[in-house]
Amino acid sequence: MSKAMELSGIDKSFNGKPALTNANLEVEWGEVHALLGENGAGKSTIMNVATGVYASDAGDVTLDGKKLKVTGPQMATELGIGMVHQHFRLVTRFTVAENVLLACKDQLGIRTTHEAAEAINAKAAEVGFPVHANAIVGDLSVAEQQRVEILKVLLLGAKIIILDEPTAVLTDQESNTVLEFVRKLAEQGNAVILITHKLREVISYSHRVTVMRGGETVLVGADAENLTAEELAAHMVGEQIMAIEPIDAEPGDVRLHIENLVVPNPIGGVGVEGVDINLRGGEILGIAGVGGNGQQQLADCLMGLADADTGKIELNGDDVTASSVRKRRSDGLRFIPADRSQSGIVPDMTVAENLAMTGVPDGQYGSLMSISRKTMRADAKQAIEDHNIMGASPNRSSRLLSGGNAQKLVLARELRDNLSVLIAHSPTRGLDVKACKTVHTSIKNAVENGAACLLISEDLEEVLSLSTRVAVMSKGIIVGELPMQENTREEVGKLMLGHA
Repeated sequence: MSKAMELSGIDKSFNGKPALTNANLEVEWGEVHALLGENGAGKSTIMNVATGVYASDAGDVTLDGKKLKVTGPQMATELGIGMVHQHFRLVTRFTVAENVLLACKDQLGIRTTHEAAEAINAKAAEVGFPVHANAIVGDLSVAEQQRVEILKVLLLGAKIIILDEPTAVLTDQESNTVLEFVRKLAEQGNAVILITHKLREVISYSHRVTVMRGGETVLVGADAENLTAEELAAHMVGEQIMAIEPIDAEPGDVRLHIENLVVPNPIGGVGVEGVDINLRGGEILGIAGVGGNGQQQLADCLMGLADADTGKIELNGDDVTASSVRKRRSDGLRFIPADRSQSGIVPDMTVAENLAMTGVPDGQYGSLMSISRKTMRADAKQAIEDHNIMGASPNRSSRLLSGGNAQKLVLARELRDNLSVLIAHSPTRGLDVKACKTVHTSIKNAVENGAACLLISEDLEEVLSLSTRVAVMSKGIIVGELPMQENTREEVGKLMLGHA
């Protein structure tokens, strides 16, 4: 039987810089094939070649035994290739049927929402994946929206289905439901390419694995059942990545006390509806939950970027509920924001300027009228060395740093000088395996040195691997808190689903 898709010897360069070098991928009919690699490894580029977004400089694309030149996304669709992107392409104010009509009417020949709904219901029944055609997309859970996106490509006739991080923001239980359906699609004779960073899912749900590194294929079509997560991570980064050891610190005094905190959402929707937290030095309290359940408002209020309607925030015993950002920072509160490029650094400022920005108001570099740039550069040089910020120099624009090194810059600034409480919001979002390990190690070291950390993350793997305690946030409240033990993952999942 011919292979569903074969990409062989693929080269692709941009402005003379190679993105793919002799890259290869072979996908069989009836299998889930995981495609792994760090950020920048070439996964997206090779998929863009497969779907006709990019033309390769060299190499061949073979579909179902026929060598073809895929000249564009429209041709890819006609050939039965469909891609479900990580960021959904849905109009949230429209119904499911209206979204399908918008995306598929020309290819399917449907003209009304009634016809779209009939097509949805028929396809949903055929593949066993329930979707409510008349539901408003904005009212659906993330998992239900994921179903809509998958159903769209199936309606367009996709037999080779590419899923880009399909479980990135789902709970464990929701992820399992989606991945069980993915296996079912393969069993029905389709070929599924699963792009994911969750190695546990690769081992549990894929048949074979291909790993890319630096634009090259370093592991081709290996049996997933014969691989461990540690082996996969080593293939991805070229070296063994050791798991983070549990925190080795005894809880100390209460550093952060939050009592009945209520914070509105300025754009409507869920805010913080009455949260109580006690966090001690030497602890990492992980806040798990699907995004949009008040986590951002909690983080903003703790840092002084949003006002509380009611409640109290105490930092080391002092009431800072109405205090300024500067006052809170002087008392030892530090922040790793969810979006480093928007809130963590100023991209057009130099590395030295970004590292110094929190010290300038306190006179660390002289008066505002006479700032010592020599001292700034010296401190930056030391920070770059201490935190191994690759590609950085004191006078280099921060915009030119990779995501992982930009995050190291934020860590270098936030984890120094009088750190007492760290608010870390999605600290490894968008980072590869190696960069994640660096960030997690830095946070762990700070906590073992006596700091307290409130870790807010939609990545349950991150929460479970780093935290000493886990709380679940849903609809603006803490719905449960658990110590780290053997069944914590299962219990956290139940809490997340039970209050979705």
